[in-house]
Amino acid sequence: MAIKIYIDQGHNPTGFNTGAEGNGYFEQDITYRVGRLLYERLAANPAFEARLSRPTEGTILGTSNNSSLRVRVEQANAYGADLFISIHTNAAESPSATGTEALVYSPASTVAVDVADNILRQLTLQTGLRNRGIVYRPGLYVLRRTRMPAVLVELGFITNPRDADLMVNSPSLFAEGIYRGILAYYGLL
Repeated sequence: MAIKIYIDQGHNPTGFNTGAEGNGYFEQDITYRVGRLLYERLAANPAFEARLSRPTEGTILGTSNNSSLRVRVEQANAYGADLFISIHTNAAESPSATGTEALVYSPASTVAVDVADNILRQLTLQTGLRNRGIVYRPGLYVLRRTRMPAVLVELGFITNPRDADLMVNSPSLFAEGIYRGILAYYGLL
């Protein structure tokens, strides 16, 4: 039986629930591309089955910020996913903030913590970005309401010129890092 992965490409392309902006780039464009590349890797591996929250670049989920988050969670729960991966870019006031981090519900979410740890290690190996570690965020809807282990991956800082350039021009490095992190968690690397 294939391991089912729900890939949530954070944010909508336009309108409400759009993402951060930095260095002339938009979070929702980066998350779409990285998610699509991750999906292609998972779909090519018979050990996995994958589904995207945004199968097309123009896909808009929900009718408000709240319903956009709810639709993503409902889709993942209905799909019966074994793992929920939400892809985002970070942002900060200071353009010097850099690196990748992962958010999980709590330290008690042991599967999510282990998956996050593997993803962060592999992202660092693939991209060279600093591993900023795991952050516990029990208030985040997508981490709180999913019925499966959930990890929100902050690829890098869209507000950092180097991070942003890497995410835009080498999205495959990020997709490969997440993919290899998933493989490592399941003992398939």
